[in-house]
Amino acid sequence: MIKGLHRLEYRGYDSAGIALIDNENLKVYKAKGKVAELEQFAEQKNTEGTIGIAHTRWATHGEPNQKNAHPHYSQSEELAIIHNGIIENYAVLKQGLIEHGFTFKSQTDTEVLVQLIEYMKKTNEVDLPTAVQLALNEVVGAYAIAVIEKSNQDMIVAARKGSPLVVGIGTDEFFIASDATPIVEYTDKVVYIGEEEIVTLRRNEPMKIRTIANIEKTPEIHKLELTLSQLEKGGFPHFMLKEIFEQPLTLADSMRGRVNVEANNITLAGFIDNKDKFLKASRIIITACGTSWHSAQIGMYAIEEFARIPVEVEYSSEFRYRNPVINKDDVVIAISQSGETADTLAAVELAKQQGAFIFGICNVVGSSIPRNTHSGCYTHVGPEIGVASTKAFTAQVTVLTMLALLIGKEKGTLSEQYYLRLINELNLIPEKISEILKKNDVISEFSKTFTYAQNFIYLGRGYNFPVALEGALKLKEISYIHAEGYPAAEMKHGPIALISQEMPVVVIATNSSTYEKVISNIQEIKARKGKIISIVTEGDEIVKALSDFSISIPETEECLSPLLAVVPLQLLAYHIAVVKGCDVDQPRNLAKSVTVE
Repeated sequence: MIKGLHRLEYRGYDSAGIALIDNENLKVYKAKGKVAELEQFAEQKNTEGTIGIAHTRWATHGEPNQKNAHPHYSQSEELAIIHNGIIENYAVLKQGLIEHGFTFKSQTDTEVLVQLIEYMKKTNEVDLPTAVQLALNEVVGAYAIAVIEKSNQDMIVAARKGSPLVVGIGTDEFFIASDATPIVEYTDKVVYIGEEEIVTLRRNEPMKIRTIANIEKTPEIHKLELTLSQLEKGGFPHFMLKEIFEQPLTLADSMRGRVNVEANNITLAGFIDNKDKFLKASRIIITACGTSWHSAQIGMYAIEEFARIPVEVEYSSEFRYRNPVINKDDVVIAISQSGETADTLAAVELAKQQGAFIFGICNVVGSSIPRNTHSGCYTHVGPEIGVASTKAFTAQVTVLTMLALLIGKEKGTLSEQYYLRLINELNLIPEKISEILKKNDVISEFSKTFTYAQNFIYLGRGYNFPVALEGALKLKEISYIHAEGYPAAEMKHGPIALISQEMPVVVIATNSSTYEKVISNIQEIKARKGKIISIVTEGDEIVKALSDFSISIPETEECLSPLLAVVPLQLLAYHIAVVKGCDVDQPRNLAKSVTVE
């Protein structure tokens, strides 16, 4: 279980804990900090047991400390629970339980849930699975839970709504986890638990699934494609650097079987099966969060240019709460690396209720977004462990570009000549990223110059404005340096007031239709003694001469330039963070899969 927590630590690492049952003794050990702290603490304890649950926390209710760490006991210490998600009506439930004589040791919503389960069990004189079912009918919010009972060392009850849960089926054993990464070492057979489903696992018995409405379900067993080697660092010091360097391979994987240079075509099954929906769409709405929102912005440029369909890009968290106008002839594209992003899932449900066609783009096979959308496309980049997304971003941009090309070709809004040229160029992108990665040592060296900086500005235009946003986000996430991305021309509308010799400015100045305009923006910064780091196209001596530091990337089509321009920005953020001594893979306050609002 400790090994499993290490594999899941990218989901949260504020505190960790474990509960074990051994001969009707229910032992709970918890520690503030990372899983290593729990591992060290537990070494001194009795860890005998035949059944157990363990958890690594990303704090929502209550500060990260040992008291608020999971697992949580019930009041009698007969039950223990672990929980991902948020119980929204916990305050009302807690007050009711206090009135029935319950006391609380933590500030968490999770302790409220385990006390409620105990209350249901004792009041109604029912077994644990029934008590869980009764309790969850009173709960508003999201949860993936696992509950064990001191007097029953042959059973775990688990349930989910909103937060992911998967059960691995081994030989005479079961595994429960938030995703498949801790399970792959032991079995390749898994069952993805559905919304509002409760699974009861008993020793030497088949698993049983029923809904909180008491409807029995038949488990559907899937075979994992994940391999253990994908979850290791492979000789790299951090997962993030490994994932940056994997991009030539992952983009080739993402295009494999889809981009056919010999046949001069692109094939996306999710598009082909629903071609009419896209061709008749009066509008496309793309909804996403964080890095996925940046890839969506690039997708907007591509779809509008190639297919001439109006596109809106929405933050999922805003979209779901602003009563948006959604029509039945709209196509909604939902993008999420994990496929579990809570706000994006809620946006999908809202759009479905209003009759739109939903197309999902995500990386994790079997996750919630693929199961809740009408059709879609996997990015196929393998597990991304580093919290700051890299290979998932470039794959999302690649899939969106392929989709835009297909729609444009089918609509006749994209010339055959340009379509074929872009197919050929897309096929060359992995090789060109490999060329950029050869500059890693150079980027590492000059990154040391900028560890003093408190602020950065990133500038780009057109297709590379979202790349500027993404570059700034990467730096913020892992080095804790404040950074902002802007359209280059917007500098003179306010941000230029910040420019001084203490302010590094990253400018994406590759060959494009706005190249001359970007040079003018650089001149404005130079006149105010700003430090310029430029991303330029190979052979460009003009911008290079104006820059303090310059990184060249291979020539490509303007619409594909984000796939190349973002790579040096990923490396720049990575190396600045390393020199500053930051935890690159697990930056403070962040979690990889944002399964809470």
